[in-house]
Amino acid sequence: MFLEKINSPRDLKKLSAEELIPLAEEIRQRMIEVVSQTGGHLASSLGAVELIIALHYCLDTPKDKIIFDVGHQAYAHKILTGRNPRFSTLRQYQGLSGFPSKDESVYDPFTSGHSSNAVSLGLGLVCARDLLPEEEQFKVVCVIGDGSLSGGLCFEGLNNAGHLKKDILVVLNTNELSIAPNAGAISNYLNKIISLPVYNRFHNNIENFLKTRVPRGSRLLKLMSKFEEGLKRLFVPGMLFEELGFRYFGPIDGHDLNKLTSTLKSIIETKGPRLLHVVTKKGKGCEFAEKNPVKFHGIGCFDINTGEVEVKKSSPGSKSYTEIFRDKIARLAKEDKQIVAITAAMPEGTGLDKFRDDFGERFFDVGIAEGHAVCFAAGLAKQGFKPVVAIYSTFLQRAYDQIIQEVSLQELPVIFAIDRAGIVGEDGVTHQGIFDIAYLKSIPNLVIMAPKNGIELEQMLEFALRLNKPAAIRYPRAGVSMADGPLTPLKLGKAELIKEGRDFTIVALGSMVLVAKEAIEMLGKEGLSGSLVNGRFAAPLDTELIRSVCAKTKFIFTAEEGIKDAGFGSSIAQELGGQVERIGLPSAFIPHGARELLLEKYGLTASGIAESIRKVIKKNG
Repeated sequence: MFLEKINSPRDLKKLSAEELIPLAEEIRQRMIEVVSQTGGHLASSLGAVELIIALHYCLDTPKDKIIFDVGHQAYAHKILTGRNPRFSTLRQYQGLSGFPSKDESVYDPFTSGHSSNAVSLGLGLVCARDLLPEEEQFKVVCVIGDGSLSGGLCFEGLNNAGHLKKDILVVLNTNELSIAPNAGAISNYLNKIISLPVYNRFHNNIENFLKTRVPRGSRLLKLMSKFEEGLKRLFVPGMLFEELGFRYFGPIDGHDLNKLTSTLKSIIETKGPRLLHVVTKKGKGCEFAEKNPVKFHGIGCFDINTGEVEVKKSSPGSKSYTEIFRDKIARLAKEDKQIVAITAAMPEGTGLDKFRDDFGERFFDVGIAEGHAVCFAAGLAKQGFKPVVAIYSTFLQRAYDQIIQEVSLQELPVIFAIDRAGIVGEDGVTHQGIFDIAYLKSIPNLVIMAPKNGIELEQMLEFALRLNKPAAIRYPRAGVSMADGPLTPLKLGKAELIKEGRDFTIVALGSMVLVAKEAIEMLGKEGLSGSLVNGRFAAPLDTELIRSVCAKTKFIFTAEEGIKDAGFGSSIAQELGGQVERIGLPSAFIPHGARELLLEKYGLTASGIAESIRKVIKKNG
């Protein structure tokens, strides 16, 4: 057993090259055992084990910096950097984060969970490093995946890094896309040569010789340059990166530890922008993940022997909001051929997989490029189509400018289906969808809705498609009843009065409506009588109904699954001009943990809301 002896990368360096191979298998087994119990991003991390071992083996971390794009690949990194004893707490409340975390380890320069930013972050570190004294110098390696390249930010970083000619290494780990179709014997041979120090010295010496001995503008120089460029175009599948100013190495087998370590040792000492391209197998070492890498990309708890995923039992008549959206948008699209659907690399996660399978010509997966997704939707809307853009709340943040400039300013009828709004759970600070109300409600022309149950989500989707205005519908990662009393027809900006009482009023939004209703029932047993308003719209607000109902009670509360500051409750407090107690989430980064646990922690359960109301009335009653 080698893994139990590894407490830091220094211990890793004590192993021989041959001992690294069984270590990789031990790390894989550790990952599979833990993720089967905790859930997590398994397939990508399994594929990157040898790469991460090689990086820590060749670098002097944490002095040298490894920056992971997103961090889906980083489990082996956690295990090798002193976190193996706590790895079983992965994604659990107060346990290890499922992503790199600056608060967790000195080996994590940044907390990361959104894609395509590693090169820009790394270049910033490099430029800062170059202003430091010689004794404080360090190396920077950015690890990106093929998905990162679908995001424009990654290319902005590559473009700038190539222009500045800074000493930075980018490792591109591809595990699905055919970015290098000519990988084979010739490619391996060429890469063996160009990764050797002697080749780099020869290349640089010839270049210097020609520049110093041959007159500038000489035809010989031009011919040599054209010959080298032509040779690269014939054999090297990295001309895109070469044109961006990077020296390209690869592709090499990302599971061959000997080749990885020898290549890295050579490349690390080479100066300037370099890109090493490694090819790995997603899910490597786990039969279930290899066969179904999409399913095991982000997986819940599963049976380690069969690969069967543990299915949480739901109450009868209950579905997830995502399932309701999936079925409804497919039914509507069957009736209306103008409906098109767009997602940013998450058809299964957003529920658009059924739409994709049934209406492939009207389905567009743009990759991890949310800004482009929104711009693209605006173009479709301009030509009379009805684009539905399904993106998680946390990722829609990446398209904020496009929502303002290309959709709302143009008054185009783009519909945003905002999944995972509110507490997401185990994915933690980078994924909690708690800011969308605050960052959307100030945008002119944009209608913002939140359903209290499944039927209301269906209503809102139909309503948004008829509205001919920019509209957003936010809903959480949760199961929900498909029926809860009679339904009031939707009208733009109109709330719903569910119950009238004499002592207090709760104006609730979306997922908090039924929770608030339960809280009122609890307090009713104590002799307190409450009114309940289903806000339905975060923008525009139904100020007329809200004023009318609130005027009849002494105490006014709002409830929302979003941040209290600048959120739904803040808008109501501003409109009423009086004392409004806001129940919601703090303006803070919410840690990882089970959704139910976090809702309880922040008082967004029926008992939590009842207790908040009880305290205020007792204090001021």
